[in-house]
Amino acid sequence: MADSGPAPAPPRLRRSQKVGYALGHVLNDLCSSMWFTYLLLYFHKVIRFDNFYSGVVLFTGQMADGLATPFVGYFSDQGDDLTLCHKYGKRKSWHLVGTLSVLASFPFIFLRCIGCQTADDEAQLVYYAAFVIIFQFGWAATQISHLSLIPDLTDCQNERTGLTAYRYGATVLSSISIYLITWLFLGTAGGDDMIGPEDDVQFRNIMLCAVGLGAAASALFHYLVQEDPHQENRLNGSVRPDGTFHRRMLVLDWFKEPTFYLVGLVYLSTRLFVNLTQAYIPLYLQVTLQLPSTFVAVIPLVMYVSGLATSIAMKWVNRVVGRKLTFILGCLIGVIGCIWIKVGCQMNTNGVGIEIYGVAVVVGVGGSTMLITSLSSTADLIGINNDSGAFVYGAMSLLDKISNGVAVIVIQQFIPSNTDTCILCREYFRDILFFVCGGAALLGALSMAGLYPFTLGQRARDLRARAYESLPGNSYPEIGASSEEREPILS
Repeated sequence: MADSGPAPAPPRLRRSQKVGYALGHVLNDLCSSMWFTYLLLYFHKVIRFDNFYSGVVLFTGQMADGLATPFVGYFSDQGDDLTLCHKYGKRKSWHLVGTLSVLASFPFIFLRCIGCQTADDEAQLVYYAAFVIIFQFGWAATQISHLSLIPDLTDCQNERTGLTAYRYGATVLSSISIYLITWLFLGTAGGDDMIGPEDDVQFRNIMLCAVGLGAAASALFHYLVQEDPHQENRLNGSVRPDGTFHRRMLVLDWFKEPTFYLVGLVYLSTRLFVNLTQAYIPLYLQVTLQLPSTFVAVIPLVMYVSGLATSIAMKWVNRVVGRKLTFILGCLIGVIGCIWIKVGCQMNTNGVGIEIYGVAVVVGVGGSTMLITSLSSTADLIGINNDSGAFVYGAMSLLDKISNGVAVIVIQQFIPSNTDTCILCREYFRDILFFVCGGAALLGALSMAGLYPFTLGQRARDLRARAYESLPGNSYPEIGASSEEREPILS
């Protein structure tokens, strides 16, 4: 093939596009902060739900989300034939469907059962599960379409890292907003008290603020971010800037790539660490350390402020030390935070001094580093395979949801019944943070270490094709060749 000269540099995204993109996940982020941080606390302390059934509610949501993500991912990749996708763009169309589903269902999760407050827990479980399923489908549709926009908007790896950092910065700001709002409402309701059934009005007000802010941010996203609705899918393949041929990755092709499984483990361990610390630190504060209700807003707030500071520096750190080493360092920081929880903070009804704030900073920095780099690694794995990017994100999210759902329901099953009064039982949530979350961080470090021999975005199939081409008399087929003519080279 004739040398056509160096490929032109990809155009840089405008600042308005980056900000608009970051706003596209704010509704999900606000709802997710309430979901993981306060759902179990709300069901345990406010509506006095059975411990196991509380876990079933969260488990149902995780399973619904996990099953929805491959579905959404597949049809998001194939959605050009739908009228809305053809006119508006397939990613933004699915984002719109998801946003409307979240707005229609999430409010009912943080309200007492309408018309069935006096029903037994089994009946209320069915009520809440129905809204949770709708919410998690909408959440998955929004998440997968939003993530899939990253490789669609730019081919530049540094720009993709920048978009991921913008996205995570918005996530952190959204979580900070939730914790500030929580601090405001719980503080005015008597922040020195423990949380109880009388706080249902406060949680309702927090939920309404989250839904209102998220709806406004989603509207700005759809206004500022433009997706080309006629973007061409690479049905057979594409030509790289260096002139070599690259065949489109089909769904089954991903299962033949070892990096697909290793990145999946990286993403799974990251989400276990981030989500379980978010879910059980409020219960650790209330049950283990016996701290006043304002701490369930203040400590997560400190965690996310630390995460925001980390996200600002993440693009530079990735460039200096590399993606893989950055992730491993984040895992080690997370492990240090879990060890500190185990051996440092002691149960004390009068407070634990500044130690708990130090723990919050360390856990926040570790989780932020792991999350940003794992998302960036997933984008690197997809590379130029935009046409199947949503499937990859869906598969990663499926692993995330199943692992988190199973972990939560097992943890909830073994919560001692007299948690609030038994000193030994109060240690339960401390041990969960140490063993489960610390173990997840170690798993992530080992998984990323396994990726060191590989270059993300480089396909094992393409390496075989290049080896074939290097043999005398062999060459890549013409771009117009049929898939049957190409397959012998790639098999």
